[in-house]
Amino acid sequence: MTIDEAQKTIDNWIKTIGVRYYNELTNMAILMEEVGEVARIIARKYGEQSFKESEKNKDLSDELADVLFVLICLANQTGINLTDALQKNLDKKTKRDKDRHQNNEKLK
Repeated sequence: MTIDEAQKTIDNWIKTIGVRYYNELTNMAILMEEVGEVARIIARKYGEQSFKESEKNKDLSDELADVLFVLICLANQTGINLTDALQKNLDKKTKRDKDRHQNNEKLK
């Protein structure tokens, strides 16, 4: 699925199953909640914290998909084409960081 297809698929899902988009502020809060769930799993799986028994079956891929879903919702409702936005962002980073990371001693 391309990013454009994902935006269209989620827009269709919202309009047929989800009834309507939550407002932007609500979706922003939901996005932060979902990012927190990703952070919780990462801190326990790759960091030094341990899982509670009730958290052991949490799926990182599912939580990342939740983040992507809400992010796409926000893009859709604010009229942002994520394919174009990502390309522009990569162009900016390429120009800005062309030599920066290659010359970073910490990355060698």
